[in-house]
Amino acid sequence: MKKLLFFDIDGTLLSETTHEVPLSARAALRQAQANGHLVFINTGRPYASISQDIKDLNYDGILCGCGTYIEFHQQILFHQEISPEIIDHIIPSLRKHQISALLEGKDAVYYDPHNQHPRVAKIKNNYTAMGMDTQHTWDDPDIHFDKFTFWHDEHSNFSAFQKEMLPYFDYIERAHDFGECVPHGFTKATGIQFLMNAMNISHEHTYCFGDSTNDLSMLEYCQHSVAMKNSDPRIFSHVEYITTDVDDDGIANALLHYQLI
Repeated sequence: MKKLLFFDIDGTLLSETTHEVPLSARAALRQAQANGHLVFINTGRPYASISQDIKDLNYDGILCGCGTYIEFHQQILFHQEISPEIIDHIIPSLRKHQISALLEGKDAVYYDPHNQHPRVAKIKNNYTAMGMDTQHTWDDPDIHFDKFTFWHDEHSNFSAFQKEMLPYFDYIERAHDFGECVPHGFTKATGIQFLMNAMNISHEHTYCFGDSTNDLSMLEYCQHSVAMKNSDPRIFSHVEYITTDVDDDGIANALLHYQLI
């Protein structure tokens, strides 16, 4: 029976040490597809920041922005953007409360032209080095994005910012100073539900693989859930199986465990 396999990128498929997808993972995904299963990327990243090395995996489909964008065999099945009215509220609030953020969409990631946060600067530099377009800013006249990632520090009024965003977004805490805002009603799990319904494949045939707290919705939803050994420890109690590190053939070992390859 055909299975649906959903993989996070950073820390799951992509090593945070080498910044590459291990050869064993590449081979394992190809074998899973040869065995008749469907391979999906399921990421918090927007489509605009999906790098070529990930696209070269020749996945069957991709879910981006925590379920706000869904593509299957290069056809867009679903895409939900934040409304212009809400965008007009977000950017002034970020600036007022001194919150650093990446505004993430299908076609572009938008950067604060006055950014001072080292993490944002590092991400922008990395994307530039990878050949991605990093010229879009919060001051662009026509901004379209699906979710946003943000950082706060001792200069930020995070509690006030969070309160202002509460009517529109769910907050995913990634670290004490780092989080994501995703529109209400969208998660990595809702993207999986959409595909299950569209493809008429039952829940018992779903498998997911992750390593961080923004993977929790899909790890808790899928019938079979796998955490990498290098994961945020907070997710271990929510999964069915813990595999080895991403750099220690973790993906291949998990697929072997479930006899998918």
